[in-house]
Amino acid sequence: MAIEVGTEAPDFELKDNHGRAVRLSGFRGEKNVLLFFYPFAFTGVCTGELRELRAHLPSFVNDDTQLLAVSADSVPTLRVFGDQEDLEFPLLSDFWPHGETSRAYGVFDEEKGCAVRGTFVVDKAGFVRWSVVNALPDARDTADYVKALEAL
Repeated sequence: MAIEVGTEAPDFELKDNHGRAVRLSGFRGEKNVLLFFYPFAFTGVCTGELRELRAHLPSFVNDDTQLLAVSADSVPTLRVFGDQEDLEFPLLSDFWPHGETSRAYGVFDEEKGCAVRGTFVVDKAGFVRWSVVNALPDARDTADYVKALEAL
């Protein structure tokens, strides 16, 4: 069960696709965060969703907002994937402890060993203000994220 809107977002620190540590609380007071969980790099629906984010990047990476994409892939896998797809936003590795951050947000599928398609808008104060969770095969609509961020 995904965490509820209105609750404080669980803090985490994960390595990005370049090996740098990224901490959610590091954005507190500075930026809203679009926290985007996806199952796996190099898969059809995930790649399509991330390309869609890339196509609308100014809406999600700007002075007011930071996009953080999280999967259970390893850092080296995310590095190759990010380079191949020209993704200029952090791809965070929830590889070890496997799925710990995804579990904290209630979007880890234990049977499949990956996150489901969960997206959370975390405001500058660190609270979840909007969320959507889709099943593994169901892509999300990028326009919904834009509306949620505009509502803050």
